[in-house]
Amino acid sequence: MQLAPPVRTCVGCRQRATASELLRVVAIEREAGQFSLMPDPARRAPGRGAHLHPVPACLVLAERRRAFGRALRVTGVLDIGTLNEAIPGGDG
Repeated sequence: MQLAPPVRTCVGCRQRATASELLRVVAIEREAGQFSLMPDPARRAPGRGAHLHPVPACLVLAERRRAFGRALRVTGVLDIGTLNEAIPGGDG
């Protein structure tokens, strides 16, 4: 019996997809109340993660909806510079 692959929801477009189709994102605290969003393609980083389609449109939607803060349960300033560089066609 083969298990079904894990399914996650994209924080940008809210569509469900297999975890392998989505990019896991984690928040790393740099200073008190300031976090950097880091891609976790190996899905091994500790802590809570959010999942995102690796396309600029979903990143823009997630930013506009402030979905990362809710999904990762962090408050404060979220820096998406590193995440933007990791997404093909992003601003980075």
